[in-house]
Amino acid sequence: MVEAANDDTYVLRPVGRVASPLTDAASAPRQGDEGAPAAWLIFDARVERALRDLRVGAELLVLTWLDRARRDVLAVHPRGDESRPETGVFSTRSPHRPNPIGLHRVRVLTVDGLRVQVADLEALDGTPVLDVKPVLGAVDER
Repeated sequence: MVEAANDDTYVLRPVGRVASPLTDAASAPRQGDEGAPAAWLIFDARVERALRDLRVGAELLVLTWLDRARRDVLAVHPRGDESRPETGVFSTRSPHRPNPIGLHRVRVLTVDGLRVQVADLEALDGTPVLDVKPVLGAVDER
C-alpha cells in the first residue's frame, strides 16, 4: 500500500524481506541470470492471503527497495565499465537512482507458508520486498 504523505512524498511498506547468501554488492551478480544463488522471500504474516496461489515453477516479478543504493546518482557507466559512455540511469539497470526500486524476474522453487524460495534473485540479504507480480503470458492466456 502506498500512502500519500503530502504532494511529493509517499510511504511504502515492505511486504517482506530477502534471505540470501549474497551479503556484499561487490561480489553479487549484476543480474539474477548471471549466477545468483537460490534465495528466499520471507513475507509478513499480514500478507499471507496474497501468497495462497503461488505455485512452484511460476515466474514472478519481484519489486524490492534497494536500501543500500545511492539516491543521488543520475548517470553511470553501464556495468561499471569506464570504457562505455556515461548513460542516464533511466536507460540502465543500475541500482543507484533517485528511487532505488529493484525489478527482478524470478522462478518459484518452493512455497513453504510465508517463505517462497526463488531462483535468479540477485538482491542482497535483508533487502525489503515491496511487491510481487506474475509474469504475464500472451494475451489469450491471461
